[in-house]
Amino acid sequence: QVQLAESGGGSVQAGGSLRLSCAASGSIVRTYSMGWYRQAPGKQRELVARITYGGVTDYADSVKGRFTISRDNVKNTMLLQMNSLKPEDTAVYYCASGPNWFSFTYWGQGTQVSVSS
Repeated sequence: QVQLAESGGGSVQAGGSLRLSCAASGSIVRTYSMGWYRQAPGKQRELVARITYGGVTDYADSVKGRFTISRDNVKNTMLLQMNSLKPEDTAVYYCASGPNWFSFTYWGQGTQVSVSS
């Protein structure tokens, strides 16, 4: 069955960078939209960035200019390059996939990102 697995999380100082990766297994999701969500303790899950199979992207206002989402459709992977990290970026980051970017039906287990001031 379709599986999504995040990696690349960790602890970093404010102003630092991290690169998150999402590996997708299963041929069907190869053509699906994909996205990154995050959830901080006590807060609702929020959209960080999303990308269509064709490479159209969308970002939350809070990360524009700092984060870059990309995908490799051959390798079935998605990346989130996070630069100029801030403490408020601290959260569990989740990879998601679905037939369109309003319908993410597959989810990874999440990877922790911690940014210290």
